[in-house]
Amino acid sequence: MTKFFKQIGQGMTEYIIIVALIAIAAIGIYTIFGDTIRGQMSSMTSELAGNAASTTGRAAITTSTANQATAEQNRTLSDFESAQ
Repeated sequence: MTKFFKQIGQGMTEYIIIVALIAIAAIGIYTIFGDTIRGQMSSMTSELAGNAASTTGRAAITTSTANQATAEQNRTLSDFESAQ
């Protein structure tokens, strides 16, 4: 009977590890694409509420993309390791 409980515990531990890895990956993706996701969610939320498709969500996406492109262009080898 003890062996049975050990196998159940091992399976549960494996599921917890998988869920933790998925959570870490989701946090990483949201960190990288956070501004874009926020803009799209804002646009979808307003459309689901019955409002007309606004340009504010699209403007936020465009601004975020432009800011990221500018920041990437201005980086050199001397400041590559510095935090943004």
